[in-house]
Amino acid sequence: MSRSERLLDLIQSLRRHRRPVSGQALADELGISIRTLYRDIVTLQGQGAPIEGEAGLGYVLKPGFMLPPLMFSDEEIEAIVLGSRWVAKQPDRRLSAAAANALAKIAAVLPDDLREDLDASTLLVGPPAAVIEGIDLGLVRQAIRNERKLAFHYRDAGGAASQRVVWPFALGFFDKVRVVVAWCETRQDFRHFRTDRIAELTPIDTRYPRRRQAMLKEWRATLDKPRGS
Repeated sequence: MSRSERLLDLIQSLRRHRRPVSGQALADELGISIRTLYRDIVTLQGQGAPIEGEAGLGYVLKPGFMLPPLMFSDEEIEAIVLGSRWVAKQPDRRLSAAAANALAKIAAVLPDDLREDLDASTLLVGPPAAVIEGIDLGLVRQAIRNERKLAFHYRDAGGAASQRVVWPFALGFFDKVRVVVAWCETRQDFRHFRTDRIAELTPIDTRYPRRRQAMLKEWRATLDKPRGS
């Protein structure tokens, strides 16, 4: 077991005990020496974990403590790095910058050995497809978060143009296209809109009358229906 795994196990063990527990009981539970247990307690306290108590009296973890990412498995690190690198190469510049910042924040709180694993990840993301976005995807994401309507001009695959007012509740990212999933007021149904076919996007400061979680659930149900039903 790595040191990082041991520290995480110690935190989890303390969380299971609502009352002070002796150092020897913790050491026995974790299968480590009492000396190692005392060192690990000091390490966690130094990293900001609110562990109260002392040798001979027992230890307790104050409630409400949110565990920082002290430990990730190899595959979890690979998933974090790969996902962040993929997002960082998307045309949504604000989301791209956020991915890079998030990865830097995670790296800052990792122990040295895991930080090295993160930096040395060999899973690479290829160059992004040549995509030209005509709209600011940040406005779409903000409308989804705030449950606000959007208005825009849309040109379908056949070239027909129309004006739409929609209730956006999801944004799909694919290799070459982005797709807004929304309830369309014109069609009175769920519709998918490719962002490269959207023009003159205008946020409307009007909350749509339904919750996005409910619409997302209903939309997913339509995907599960047999064709032709």
